Amino acid sequence: MAAVTGHHLLQPPSPFFTKIKTSHSITKLAFSATHSKLNSKVFPNFTPSSTVPFCSSSSAQTNLPEKPTVLGLLDYLNESWTQFHATAEAKRQLIGAGFELLNEKDEWQLKPGGRYFFTRNMSSLVAFAIGDMYAPGNGFHVIAAHTDSPCLKLKPKSASAKSQYLMVNVQTYGGGLWHTWFDRDLSVAGRVIIRDRENSFLHKLVKVERPLLRIPSLAIHLDRKVNTEGFKPNLETHLIPLLATKVQEMCPDPNEKNTASSSKAAHHSLLMQVLSDELSCNIEDIVSIELNVCDTQPSCLGGGNNEFIFSGRLDNLASSYCALRALIDSCQSSNDLSNELAIRMVALFDNEEVGSGSVQGAGAPTMFEAMRRIIRCLGHNKVEEGATERAIQQSFLVSADMAHGVHPNFMDKHEEHHRPEMRKGLVIKHNANQRYATSGITAFLFKEVGKLHNLPTQ
Repeated sequence: MAAVTGHHLLQPPSPFFTKIKTSHSITKLAFSATHSKLNSKVFPNFTPSSTVPFCSSSSAQTNLPEKPTVLGLLDYLNESWTQFHATAEAKRQLIGAGFELLNEKDEWQLKPGGRYFFTRNMSSLVAFAIGDMYAPGNGFHVIAAHTDSPCLKLKPKSASAKSQYLMVNVQTYGGGLWHTWFDRDLSVAGRVIIRDRENSFLHKLVKVERPLLRIPSLAIHLDRKVNTEGFKPNLETHLIPLLATKVQEMCPDPNEKNTASSSKAAHHSLLMQVLSDELSCNIEDIVSIELNVCDTQPSCLGGGNNEFIFSGRLDNLASSYCALRALIDSCQSSNDLSNELAIRMVALFDNEEVGSGSVQGAGAPTMFEAMRRIIRCLGHNKVEEGATERAIQQSFLVSADMAHGVHPNFMDKHEEHHRPEMRKGLVIKHNANQRYATSGITAFLFKEVGKLHNLPTQ
């Protein structure tokens, strides 16, 4: 999978950029929680705010690993159904930790020792903490991850009907295992634009937590060859969620004049009513929607020893959460930045699953623009020659994503000598064709940092 790599962010690539991935299991539904002992050393100040969810009501909680980071990750996963919610939760945690929200449209007032962040499109975020000893030209220490995951998204005109059923037209986003979306309890979440009483427009996030949609499989009696020839659904005709029976609502006649807004004419009024109930607004106030189809099954611990995290969206909310907590927790005490010469930064981008080419993706100049503004602001607009270029050459970026742990039933799908294994540590990814920015130098430096903190790498 093409991940957020150093060469997406900075051109030309600095020699100090590397690519790591966290090993996770077979179909991106399970993530090893056994490294929580290591994580608790990295994040010693993090205190969980809730009890851990389990996949069953069993009382077998005595085998739990040390779990502060695991609990926080579970909370983050369950809050972050979409890239918008992931960014909103990151924003909430940053503000709670004393980070100041910036606006890219405003003039920035930054100072050494300060902690700041800004968001773009409500789906990407850049946060940074400035060392007290920072001087223009010093480097940036960056962790980059992404907030989006493969999913189904509602089409601009989602309303359709088949055989007396109300259906919701969707399109695939990213490279998903689409057959796994059948027979799940699905719902919708995302961003909605509404008109307020002052006749202005507001962005609001919505998440319908109850099962609302389902994509039913075809009965075995009607497809007896499925187990021998495989399940090969047509993504345009077979992957359409069912909303309700048509008796609940008649689809609008396209030839009939509709006085409602274009968004409501394009979507079932039943769906719009559900959204208006969630947002406590009138249907006519909803002027635009941008929704993902989401699995309502919560993220939880599972396995015989409760050692796995069963969840969707681990790629790449696991890295996003760890990067976020690393930045926050490293700045908790008042003197943590007192001897820092560099700038600590976390970048959580959107649209990695489809190439990172959007305004809020890693291919946009977001990182460059932020670096230049920070350097100019801290230099009081009297920046020495080549300060930005010197800063880049002194920087180190870790592109943090997920790696596919070896599948015990398909071991031949992995290279014999390069099989990412659970419990063996962080995965450093190399590619001779430069799909990743890792070099011998950056891999060595990352391993050395790992050794200092007793963190294994593979």
